[in-house]
Amino acid sequence: MTTATDDHTPVTMQLHHHTDLDASPSHLNSSPQDHFSDPFDIANTKKASIQALRRWREAALVLNASRRFRYTFDLRKAEEKEQRARIIRAHAQVIRAALLFKLAGQRAIVLGTEVAPLPLCGDYEISLEQLTSVTRDHDLSALQQYGGAKGLSEKLKTDIDSGIVDDDVELSKRKNVFGANTYPMRKGRSYLRFLWEAWQDLTLIILIIAAVVSLALGIHIEGLKEGWFDGGSITFAVLLVIFVTATSDYRQSLRFQNLNEEKRNIQVEVIRAGRREKISIYEIVVGDVVPLKIGDQVPADGVLISGHSLAIDESSMTGESKIVNKNQKAPFLMAGCKVADGAGTMLVTGVGINTEWGLLMASISDDTGEETPLQVRLNGVATFIGIVGLAVALFVLIVLLSRFFTGNSKNLDGTTQFVRGQTSVSKTMDGVVHIITAAVTIVVVAVPEGLPLAVTLTLAYSMKKMMADKALVRRLSACETMGSATTICSDKTGTLTLNQMTVVEAYIGETKLNSPEDGSQLHSAVSSLLNEGITQNTSGSVFTSKDGKGIEVSGSPTEKAILSWGVKIGMKFDVVRSESIILHVSPFNSTKKRGGVAVRQRSGSQVHIHWKGAAEIILESCTGYLDSNGCLQSFEREKDFLKEAIGEMAAKSLRCVAIAYQTCNIDEVPTDEEGLAQWVLPEDGLILLAILGIKDPCRPGVKDAVRQCSDSGVKVRMVTGDNIQTARAIALECGILTSNTEDTEFEVIEGKTFRELSEKEQEQVAKRMSVMGRSSPSDKLLLVQTLRKIGEVVAVTGDGTNDAPALHEADIGLSMGIQGTEVAKESSDIIILDDNFASVVKVVRWGRSVYANIQKFIQFQLTVNVAALVINVVAAVSSGDVPLNTVQLLWVNLIMDTLGALALATEPPTDHLMHRPPVGRREPLVTNIMWRNLLIQALYQIGILLVLNFQGKSILHLEHDDPKHAKMVKNTLIFNAFVFCQIFNEVNARKPDEINVFTGVTKNPLFSGVIGTTFVLQIIIIQFLGNFTKTVRLSWQLWMVSLVIGIISWPLAAAGKFIPVPKTPVAIKLYQRCIAARKA
Repeated sequence: MTTATDDHTPVTMQLHHHTDLDASPSHLNSSPQDHFSDPFDIANTKKASIQALRRWREAALVLNASRRFRYTFDLRKAEEKEQRARIIRAHAQVIRAALLFKLAGQRAIVLGTEVAPLPLCGDYEISLEQLTSVTRDHDLSALQQYGGAKGLSEKLKTDIDSGIVDDDVELSKRKNVFGANTYPMRKGRSYLRFLWEAWQDLTLIILIIAAVVSLALGIHIEGLKEGWFDGGSITFAVLLVIFVTATSDYRQSLRFQNLNEEKRNIQVEVIRAGRREKISIYEIVVGDVVPLKIGDQVPADGVLISGHSLAIDESSMTGESKIVNKNQKAPFLMAGCKVADGAGTMLVTGVGINTEWGLLMASISDDTGEETPLQVRLNGVATFIGIVGLAVALFVLIVLLSRFFTGNSKNLDGTTQFVRGQTSVSKTMDGVVHIITAAVTIVVVAVPEGLPLAVTLTLAYSMKKMMADKALVRRLSACETMGSATTICSDKTGTLTLNQMTVVEAYIGETKLNSPEDGSQLHSAVSSLLNEGITQNTSGSVFTSKDGKGIEVSGSPTEKAILSWGVKIGMKFDVVRSESIILHVSPFNSTKKRGGVAVRQRSGSQVHIHWKGAAEIILESCTGYLDSNGCLQSFEREKDFLKEAIGEMAAKSLRCVAIAYQTCNIDEVPTDEEGLAQWVLPEDGLILLAILGIKDPCRPGVKDAVRQCSDSGVKVRMVTGDNIQTARAIALECGILTSNTEDTEFEVIEGKTFRELSEKEQEQVAKRMSVMGRSSPSDKLLLVQTLRKIGEVVAVTGDGTNDAPALHEADIGLSMGIQGTEVAKESSDIIILDDNFASVVKVVRWGRSVYANIQKFIQFQLTVNVAALVINVVAAVSSGDVPLNTVQLLWVNLIMDTLGALALATEPPTDHLMHRPPVGRREPLVTNIMWRNLLIQALYQIGILLVLNFQGKSILHLEHDDPKHAKMVKNTLIFNAFVFCQIFNEVNARKPDEINVFTGVTKNPLFSGVIGTTFVLQIIIIQFLGNFTKTVRLSWQLWMVSLVIGIISWPLAAAGKFIPVPKTPVAIKLYQRCIAARKA
């Protein structure tokens, strides 16, 4: 047995040194006098401190540390990973520092000369080495001499506006010359490594040593022909356990490797042949033009082509938490960094191993280790059972040794095993070795080493299945925590709705268009300004489709809706865009709910500042509007009329967006680049051009999904940036609100109102609130913190960069796979690949399934433990012999550990799981229902098998048979009946709280396969491997007896479920004392 060492100290990805509420000890007993601190009570490993994680590992009773702690973070490896990152960063910084020092002394010479003619590299005018050195060393001087980004693009045969040619031959050529955007992956553990780790179990090592001694003594005493069976059979059984364990663990690791590959495969937007398209990050090539926006990950090294307020978080590469502004003076972009603000386009100049990010990724391996709350708690259960098992094994060892040396132990033929002065030393040693082996085997069975690993097994299985349900799990603990979720704070757009937006209503000034797509109703002056505002104030694009027969629109769903509407009213995107120059961009901000752009006409000096955003916010900033005749009108009563119009559209669940502008004198515009970057666009005194009502229909099935959540005790709250009327209308459609009658107080609330409440009021309101409209990311974060403070287990959906704090703060962060930014995805625990709320509900089902499956496995394993321990103890005390020998117990251990976990930990979720409340994170793992079930089965097994042990000869009419043969038959029947009891009880364990345990059994072929395999192997063991297992062949009548004994467990389990159980958890005190004794 061992405890954790420093080499295996677990750490989490967030190295928090504060004490989290969830990591604090819970008082399992409600008594105020009891201050028991449970080291295994960590409700949320996502934010647990290192000290708390160390504490549980030091308290755990472990037989095989390398296997038990395989899926926990290793502090030593974490430090090595950070050290390598520092070396690579330092290496790059030294190169840059040396270059800058050199240039400082030679600035006049360098700037006064031209770069030497470049040797050709294939069809390109720049070599890989030259290109890499410019970007890696951030050599601005060389970049300028190459002609900047434009000059480099020409040498790379890239059109700076339309990108490279989207042709397989061209892409292949670029990969051959400049490399692919991949890096060598570190290979996962080999099968031999898993065999070695399975071999590290202390008890298995003791058994192998005992087997070798037994083999030597057996051959010495009985000769080679008969003497090798005892030692050989134990050796074979141990090797079988090792191979089965290693195979199960290896298959599990392959699942994790596949999931890691999915996580790394980021989708990136590029411009190729004038079209924007999403491709895998691995398909990026040198020369690609990549548009960047807030939340994106920079996919490769490159230089900035153009940008507006572009700010990059380079902390992942430099190690410094500093946002770096990018412009023509600082144009270099590093792979792996995140876009913190603004927008821009970059030219890719380095990919894969030719980037610092590639070097870093190639030098480290993904550490899939991560303790989960359930895994930690199961270590506590395993420790508790192990302590009891150790005590029992020690007791059995003392009793058997006492009986052996006092002459009370008999051989199968009835002769005394040890007679002082007569029994030889070799026979004495052989007897002692057998006794020690029996005691050690009890420890093997008693200490459920595979119990905590069953969590990893069921999580690996669930994660694979969840991929098919459109959920990619990034953090193991989130999968099980989702089963305890009591509330889901969901976004509206794209999650509850389809994210397929279309403009269905439009107001030009105070006039509502009869047909919103009829551009002929617009005056030319209004049309011109609208077209300019739509084309320039957007991060989207309009381009010809690949087949050349139509057009395609890119951008966010709102952008696409507005651009599509612009095209329908006659807007020529490329033409309008070419008529003006963008001076400055104020990107859309989810806090301000608006985005703006300043443009200057190419043909004149007039500057237009266009704004677009939430209708009521833009309207408040307007002082006038252009009417349908193109005439400027000042607001009088029209503003109230438009507010009512916005309210009416919102009541129809339309998202309302306003478009406005103002003119600006050219003299007021900063002329230098630095001044433009700092320029704050004027937001007041605007002229309203249009108000658009955009329809985003609810997703089919979302109402049923919300109802399922409600039935299962999970409250769904909608948190949206839309105005409160739109939010209320969508909530009614989705079933989050139940009627259109006046809301109860604070059921629907604005973010601003919630923000201004006192802390106590926020807690009271959060309980009742169902909808939050006009919320900012900080409001969402505040709501999550408040809900967690009042004891809720919170799941949050988010897709934007500003959602990252809320996603990180929540117990489970769910980011969106389609619309979500890379920053949001990295802050989340689970990625919903189809952005669908129904997939969130499926995650809840799987989370509950994980917990339920582990409880099934615990019930099954504890039943075997209790029965095997009691039978062997009673037999040892009363007769000095154990009916279940070492090889038999190792086979039982294989059934209940590896095979049992495979069968029960992979049960698919059922509808029954969604008709009960969430599992409390501090509810006991072994419930009263489970205690009832396992005690009924254990008592039945103990009773029937002890009767056979003591009265078996008379019951089976074996009194007149040879004593040795009679005892062998009796013990074989006990072993066979015991295994059959476990096979049938495994079926009982499928449904701990249901009468019918057979429903859905055919839906899990793995369960049926394990049961069938165990049954067949048991027949083979009894009928053909008797020399190894110390059994004899049974008659068909005794096979039927074994079968009947096993089958009786089914009606017994069904009858037992009518026995009521108390609600108060039992057996808590005993657990506390065992753990406290272990800590002492």
